[in-house]
Amino acid sequence: MTTAPHPGRAPAAPGPAPAAPAAPSRPRGLLRPLGRALPVAPALVVLLLFLAGPIGYCVYIAFTDLQLTGQAHASFVGFANFREAFKDEQFLNAVWLTLVFTVLSSLVGQNTLGLALAALMRRASKPVRTLTGGVVVTAWVLPEVVAGFLLYAFFRREGTLNAVLDWLHLPSQNWLFTLPILAVSFANVWRGTAFSMLVYSAALGEIPKEITEAAEVDGAGGWRRMWHITLPLIRRSIGTNLMLNTLQTLSVFGLIWVMTRGGPGDRSQTLPLFMYEQAFQNSMIGYGTAVALLLLLVGSLFSVVYLRLLRTEV
Repeated sequence: MTTAPHPGRAPAAPGPAPAAPAAPSRPRGLLRPLGRALPVAPALVVLLLFLAGPIGYCVYIAFTDLQLTGQAHASFVGFANFREAFKDEQFLNAVWLTLVFTVLSSLVGQNTLGLALAALMRRASKPVRTLTGGVVVTAWVLPEVVAGFLLYAFFRREGTLNAVLDWLHLPSQNWLFTLPILAVSFANVWRGTAFSMLVYSAALGEIPKEITEAAEVDGAGGWRRMWHITLPLIRRSIGTNLMLNTLQTLSVFGLIWVMTRGGPGDRSQTLPLFMYEQAFQNSMIGYGTAVALLLLLVGSLFSVVYLRLLRTEV
């Protein structure tokens, strides 16, 4: 028998449904980062094995007196190699020549000439663009040793440059003896300008035509458009190109070695050649490695400066 509800009393509300059994918790906080890191794990292992490992070993060697003379054990000497470097006039000369070589051939030469070629080729005819681009890129893809021999034949006493000067009845000289650092700087410009030209060609192609056309309508000349419109719009490309060119120029070895071997004397001996001489010709591996770390520090300082310039302006 069913009982009727009491008059005047609301019927009782049905009770809550029984809760479903809780699913077993999963350690998502740990699995998610592991899942994201798994695709890059092989690249990380390769970097640690072939980049961080050798750099760490070089750091250790730089603080020892390791030599290529058959010594049984290397001794820890602390900062003695670095103190010796800053007392060495030959090292200081190499630092100065490295800065001269970098400024002339990278910051001024490759950067400026690459931008000029990229700007001029945008207005040139197709045959001129094809010919110019082919010549410049060919110099870039040549092996460094081959390029060094070509420029050595160009600058030597009986070379092409002096033959042209004699034909023009102009004074000639032994360029590799009188101006060796300028000769190797020009050689690096000739070889590396193609990279800057390609970078700036891509950057100039991204500038909207409406902006330059509006500037022309307002009466802005070519130099004013370049300074006030083009350069600010490609600022990030300029910074990237400068950073990559500078790091590449700091490590140039084969080109200078083939042309001058750092001579005459030490008048074209940059830090890579000085490091090679100390480590492998004088057999002072520890000292040469300390110089290599100082060169790495110089490249890092340049990189920091360029990365700060590349920051987005607020």
